[in-house]
Amino acid sequence: MPPLMILIAGPYRSGTADDPVKIARNVQTMESFILPLYRAGHLPVLGEWFALPLVHQAGSTTPGDAPFNEIFHPVAVRLLHKCDAVLRVGGPSEGADEMVRTARALDLPVYTSLKDVPGCA
Repeated sequence: MPPLMILIAGPYRSGTADDPVKIARNVQTMESFILPLYRAGHLPVLGEWFALPLVHQAGSTTPGDAPFNEIFHPVAVRLLHKCDAVLRVGGPSEGADEMVRTARALDLPVYTSLKDVPGCA
């Protein structure tokens, strides 16, 4: 099987009250899946890796401000057009659920467990 580029979608701000420590913990949780995916032959990506530098360049000073909202989720939606699948992780998240809906609309596989990803059993 050829390598898949897999977007890892999980909570970023959800449940954090925008506390930077809790947000960082959410990112760490999503990033905890990257090495197993990579070792299984895939290319894992997080929308945050693309969005956060752009959000910074746009002048965002706090999550949820206008520059943040202009870029953060739309970047992940654009990224999905280049991805082969989504791995949905973590708890409740409107943004991650949006990525799942978008992936399904694009007919991309959506995995909810690492063991369901080809090569990760």
